Amino acid sequence: MAKLEWQRRKERSGDMRIAIIGSKGQLGSALLNVFADEDCLEIDLPAHDITDLAEICETMSGFSPNLVVHTAAMTNVDGCERNPELAYRVNVLGTRNVAVAAQQVGARLVYISTDYVFDGEKGSPYIESDCPRPLSAYGISKLGGEYAVRYIMEKYYMVRLCGLYGHAGCVGKGSTNFVEMVIKRAAEKKEIRVVSDQIVTPTSTTDVSRKLFELIEKGKYGIYHMTNTGSCSWYEFAAEIVKLAGMDAEVLPLTAEQFGARAMRPGYSVLDNLNLRRAGLDDLRNWKEALKDYIESRNN
Repeated sequence: MAKLEWQRRKERSGDMRIAIIGSKGQLGSALLNVFADEDCLEIDLPAHDITDLAEICETMSGFSPNLVVHTAAMTNVDGCERNPELAYRVNVLGTRNVAVAAQQVGARLVYISTDYVFDGEKGSPYIESDCPRPLSAYGISKLGGEYAVRYIMEKYYMVRLCGLYGHAGCVGKGSTNFVEMVIKRAAEKKEIRVVSDQIVTPTSTTDVSRKLFELIEKGKYGIYHMTNTGSCSWYEFAAEIVKLAGMDAEVLPLTAEQFGARAMRPGYSVLDNLNLRRAGLDDLRNWKEALKDYIESRNN
């Protein structure tokens, strides 16, 4: 979207009361920037715990938002595999609690989900109506959150993302993201070995936040895929990061089996933003263009 048009959209806003859950995370931080003209309540640990139903209901009642954006989750995929009970408590029960609290105050809900609800066997971009079949405790717990929202809420936006990165980093992964991890290793002149047989779409939190703003303006509820366009392997993503950052580092491919992660990941989890286009919204830009902007902005 052109900068002038984006500014015009922001100037028309200012009448929403938004509770952003997971406000310290990479997406939550980007949303706070995009929704800066709105009345936003930041909800995150340690002050707020979504696994405590009474506490989250009291918080929502006190602020009385008309929109709740739920970005908080246990996102460490291997950590979820090691502790599925905690993943269930945060990603399923926590989401249930948020939905109950939102419904009680009459708020709309945005629930952030993941490409990992799919098994990767389709081999072509997943559309919103494709049947989920998660492979990991993380994917199962996020799908459980989807079902909780669909059961409890009347007005919701279910938004599935893929390969997310943003300036704030990811709290669940040590306050960093894949881009920053690759740049750090390149700066240390370390050999970078990256999985080459898992295909994704790297997606900018800034682009997602702006598109979410547009979607909420449309007021068309339902399930949406929301990623930058195009696709690549994690290895190709890393190679592009090193190239755009102008760094001298060797990026080498390896298979998922060689990498030996605890949790299974889908081999192909590219998402098609079909429902966004059906809602009359343009696709997000290509992932390489978004990554170039990210690299340039971090150096300014």
